[in-house]
Amino acid sequence: MIGVSEVENHKVLDALLEREPLKSRGWKYCHIEGPDQRGVDCALFYNPSIFTVRNVKLVPYVYPPQDSTRHTRGFLTVSGTLAGEHVTVIVNHWPSRFAGSFYRELAGKQVRVVKDSLQKDDTTVKIIIMGDMNDDPTNKSMSEALGARQEIKEVEDGGLYNPWWDVLVKQGTGTLLYNGSWNLFDQIVVSSTLLNRDNQKDFSTLKFFRNQVFRRDYLFQTEGKYKGNMKRTHAGGVWLDGYSDHLPTVIYLLKEMNH
Repeated sequence: MIGVSEVENHKVLDALLEREPLKSRGWKYCHIEGPDQRGVDCALFYNPSIFTVRNVKLVPYVYPPQDSTRHTRGFLTVSGTLAGEHVTVIVNHWPSRFAGSFYRELAGKQVRVVKDSLQKDDTTVKIIIMGDMNDDPTNKSMSEALGARQEIKEVEDGGLYNPWWDVLVKQGTGTLLYNGSWNLFDQIVVSSTLLNRDNQKDFSTLKFFRNQVFRRDYLFQTEGKYKGNMKRTHAGGVWLDGYSDHLPTVIYLLKEMNH
């Protein structure tokens, strides 16, 4: 499955699925038109041969009363069955850096409430929280408000693990460059039910295996003053025929199959 943000409408999603190699794979998507003032939404592409969607809803981002006239992206929450297990994916695009940390911390708290309610309904649910958080793993919105931990051993039952913390802090790399330094806004966080704890290697049920920042040469500028930066679709009104100013992130889940 692929979570995406800054989706203008369902037509662009249809157009993507009409192109190879996605077309021959028969992928589908979940998308609900949201209230964002810029008109951008989140969506989730998925492979229906391994993920069966049961429920889709857009949980609204709730501003404090003094900002009641403002509207931003909600949290696209998709529940279904993946590899025979109950999995829920929450696709996010949190308020921008222009909005200030408070509004992203509010997003973190609200997604945590969604997570808690999902776990109250089913303690075994496996939750994946993904998206452009407009914050790093070390920022308060992620580490405190959402409560996503740096180490697996720190994750309590019902808690969350953030595998990107060390990528940014120890490896010193990320998903976007700003003034020559890396940020890692594009994160995929997993619930404790997806973890092998205490150095177990038990893949009899669906488990988190590893994560990576997806890097390919075609995603980068190869010349000019922005050489080494991500190759954007367009900049300053000029069509660059690129992909994004962010790099994608990927996690791999494993489950042993009985033959």
